[in-house]
Amino acid sequence: MHRHVLLNNLDHQDLRVLPRFSAAFGDNQAVVPVYPSEFLQLQKEYPILFRQQDGVFYATALLGFAPGENLYLNESLASGWDARVVPASLEKGPFLIGFQRQQGDAQPTPVIHIDPAHPKVSSEQGQPLFLPQGGHSAYLEHMIDLLQRLHLGHQRQPDFFAAIEPLGLLRPISIEFSLDNGEKYRLLGNYCIDQQRLAQLTGSELAALNQTGLLALLFAQVSSMSNIQVLIERKNRQSSAQQTVRVAG
Repeated sequence: MHRHVLLNNLDHQDLRVLPRFSAAFGDNQAVVPVYPSEFLQLQKEYPILFRQQDGVFYATALLGFAPGENLYLNESLASGWDARVVPASLEKGPFLIGFQRQQGDAQPTPVIHIDPAHPKVSSEQGQPLFLPQGGHSAYLEHMIDLLQRLHLGHQRQPDFFAAIEPLGLLRPISIEFSLDNGEKYRLLGNYCIDQQRLAQLTGSELAALNQTGLLALLFAQVSSMSNIQVLIERKNRQSSAQQTVRVAG
């Protein structure tokens, strides 16, 4: 069970974090949450889909087709990740944004927490978090920036859906396909941008979306859908390799 504590350079001076990705580190996730602020980068590698829980929409990146399957993990690579960009919710590893209220503060202040028991945390291997004199390492500065972006993305995501839901731009999608070996898959519960409805928006509606920066994000989601076929090809290669190993064994 993960237990995050406030990160500080006294208790955690010697902590290091392994900047690798592996199933052994808990990175074998088929679906991870993402935020609209990431869409422009993530569209290059992953299918971006929307899901709904208790009537609230949220965005995800599809990394595999079965629980515990992440088709971007590759132990033969130094990083363990076979893509040019990593979803921030996975890249953050053992770190978490927490909140601390100081006396006299009207609002709690975001602070960095870490899970010392996380499998990526070590006292011997990986990137140091603090410099010998106590300052932040370059790696920790990167993680702080990433966590700040995650925090802002989480705060702003409701505004994204509040702007597009009334326009009827979300539609359910069923993802169905067969692998080369005959295995059939059907993924339900996902939504995407309705391209036909997007094309029917009025000039003023398009202008409003463009002015707020949302129009580019909608097209990024549409563009990302081509990565479903790329993901299927990854799955075919993996299944073929596994079959070869079984036959050889």
